[in-house]
Amino acid sequence: MSTADAEPSRRVVDVGGVPMSALVAEAPRPRAVVVALHGGATSAAYFDAPNRPRLSLLRTGAALGFTVLALDRPGYGASAAHPDRTATAEARTRLAFGAVDGLLASRPRGAGVFLMAHSLGCELALRMAASGRGGELLGLEISGTGRHYQPRAAQLLGSRLRDASPPGPAGTVRDLVWGGAHLYPEGIAGEAGILVPGAAHEGTAVRSWPRDFPALAARVRIPVRYTVAEHEGVWRAGRAGLAEVAAMFTSSPRVETGEQAGGHNLSLGLSARAYHLRVLAFAEECALARERQSAGPAEEDANAEPAIPP
Repeated sequence: MSTADAEPSRRVVDVGGVPMSALVAEAPRPRAVVVALHGGATSAAYFDAPNRPRLSLLRTGAALGFTVLALDRPGYGASAAHPDRTATAEARTRLAFGAVDGLLASRPRGAGVFLMAHSLGCELALRMAASGRGGELLGLEISGTGRHYQPRAAQLLGSRLRDASPPGPAGTVRDLVWGGAHLYPEGIAGEAGILVPGAAHEGTAVRSWPRDFPALAARVRIPVRYTVAEHEGVWRAGRAGLAEVAAMFTSSPRVETGEQAGGHNLSLGLSARAYHLRVLAFAEECALARERQSAGPAEEDANAEPAIPP
């Protein structure tokens, strides 16, 4: 299957009376399922790079044997009309898990579900991974977030990151998020469906993130990979930024970090395919680890290389 063949479909599932929507690209016998959570003021289309199949996470993942489910986070897509049902972090976490369960239903999951999130989507991803069901997940990839803002971003962002417009003049929030036009395909931010109005609850999420991020990270007990863009305009980048985020995942059995060529919106940049391949490689490693864990010591010993006599 090529990236052009893996055509995503839009699906909606009812979760306790709240419609939850997603873009789904299925592999017939998936290695695992990748659930992708978009950032603020974007939609699930963020992971499909309209008219640019090589840059699409959905198409690349399906072509390589992963089912990919890009969820419209609670407050977006079909659930946008139910702000009262998506107002609390607990409700959004329940809705997200319910949407994954409903959309996959009896469909094969392979080794399990791997979670990937960008920017404000990391708030939901961390809550899912830190919840009582977090141990079910194979692993977690987060990007477009951090422990500390860059100085310029701290001045401009204010109480919430809510500007959903395409790139504008330097010195705006749009410039922070979409800065570096050479890093993106021409016109990508203006593609229909990518940029949408932000959800009302996200102002609160942004204000509480400096407190919530360390507390949630410490409760995550699955493998974690954190990626920062080389030209990240919002969060502290480089070795310092990578190290301070990695240090918060004190209960994770494995924490990887990496810098990726590109800007804040890695899944829409010219380097999106390279980024997605690295994420899928990590998901594959997490799937292997889960299979070894499930096999138990007896089967591992049976498959071990024979000892070489002295």
